[in-house]
Amino acid sequence: MTSTTTYPGNLFVVAAPSGTGKSSLVKALMELDSRVSPSVSHTTRAPRGQEKAGREYHFVDDASFEAMVSQDEFLEWALVHSNSYGTSRKAIDEQIAKGLDVVLEIDYQGALQVKDLYANAVLIFILPPSWDELRSRLERRAEDSTDVIELRLANARIEIDQAQHFDYVIINELFERALFDLKAIVHAHRLKFVAQRRLREETFAGLGLTD
Repeated sequence: MTSTTTYPGNLFVVAAPSGTGKSSLVKALMELDSRVSPSVSHTTRAPRGQEKAGREYHFVDDASFEAMVSQDEFLEWALVHSNSYGTSRKAIDEQIAKGLDVVLEIDYQGALQVKDLYANAVLIFILPPSWDELRSRLERRAEDSTDVIELRLANARIEIDQAQHFDYVIINELFERALFDLKAIVHAHRLKFVAQRRLREETFAGLGLTD
């Protein structure tokens, strides 16, 4: 097992069922906090709406993805809704080594894999306020067929059951409140003793607070 203890940056992992508002919350957080850096995952699915390669995802074909898996280039990867998603191990290590706080938006399977590798990773799960509201959000975004929506709802029941394994849970009923909760988690984690000691080594050394 590796650990983020020696890195000046923090690793936050956000997971949620489709339609919960995870991407909108993370995007808003990054607009408000310049220290938060996104991790751009690789995926075999096609771009949606206004998504652009290299911004929301690195879009690759199945053969390229499988080659990266065989070369152990992914920190985690998972098959979600018949498409593969993976997070570059090298990209994450480089960002947190620079002191950036990295946010991963990934499936719960990947989140738990990351926690096994990075003991200090902070896992955050976003919940919908109700099943009816989740269905309504999936229908309002008008990106999926009825069959796909039903598949996403079925998968959501499995995903939500995994929230108990996460460090924090945010219920996205009102977007502004959920965003406040997300910001609070990030800020509070930066103030933990071990995080402050990594970031302010000289201050801690001057006060005699060393190992």
